[in-house]
Amino acid sequence: MNRDGSAAGRRVVAAALVALLLGAGCTPTSESPGRGGNAYGNLPRVTPRPRPTTPAQPKTIEPDQIDLGRSVAGRPLKAQIYGTGEQTILMLATIHGNEQAGTPLLRKLGDYLREHPQIVADKRVILIPVANPDGMASNTRGNLRGIDLNRNFPAWNYSPSRGHGSQPLSEPESRALSQVIAKYEPDRIISLHQPLTCIDYDGPGEALARAMAAATNLPLKKLGSLAGSLGSYAGLTKRIPIVTVEFPRGADDLTPDGLWSRYGRMLLVAVCHPDPVPTLTEQSRRPSPMVSIEPVARPRANRRQTD
Repeated sequence: MNRDGSAAGRRVVAAALVALLLGAGCTPTSESPGRGGNAYGNLPRVTPRPRPTTPAQPKTIEPDQIDLGRSVAGRPLKAQIYGTGEQTILMLATIHGNEQAGTPLLRKLGDYLREHPQIVADKRVILIPVANPDGMASNTRGNLRGIDLNRNFPAWNYSPSRGHGSQPLSEPESRALSQVIAKYEPDRIISLHQPLTCIDYDGPGEALARAMAAATNLPLKKLGSLAGSLGSYAGLTKRIPIVTVEFPRGADDLTPDGLWSRYGRMLLVAVCHPDPVPTLTEQSRRPSPMVSIEPVARPRANRRQTD
């Protein structure tokens, strides 16, 4: 092959390479390497894919307000539900009307959950701040008919009596609690009492009770299953972990902020267990709305009976 033939061949090969580069979306360039280019021209610019973004958590949430019915005297029985997750935690206070420290404490917990919705991102927390509004209004252990609501549940050890009711769930207040348990099927239950200064549990609730006791100054103490109690019913009959918190006798003399400062972390352990608890913030220490029922003076003699 002569020199002219070789040159023509090279021109054909070069033209083919240019066509190949153009077909691949590349534009030849005369820019030399070392000035931002390369020996083969500029390569196609790759645009990075946008990273998927996680939807921002709302800054606050408002609870669902649930009407559970009416007390014997016609007072409303109310619950607030925070979150829509699968894991359900039920907390209640003042099932005995003269043990009122748990009511403002649960309201403070509601404030905290409202301001920290990430805590209930995968949970549903049901708060019943006043389980016995008639007893709270009159500062009596039982309801308006004198029935101890914490002896009126259909547990294996229920026994009818004048103070326990003629049959299980004879009272509208205990029926409301039973219906909440049946409808929402809580994974654990926390019941706030006074004045035995300890943390008790029934059923498979020991691990939770120990974690809660470690977060406060209340010792873990097994009190035993009481006839017709919520602990016997939920913990032993239905096998739901249930923890009974017994605050000291004078705990209801503390302010809501004082109660939260002393026992707030324990309640957050109850919500988050077995996950770690976030740090309390000053924002959560704002005064919380108080229950609208005005209790009468609280004689200490009414609290000697065990829960």
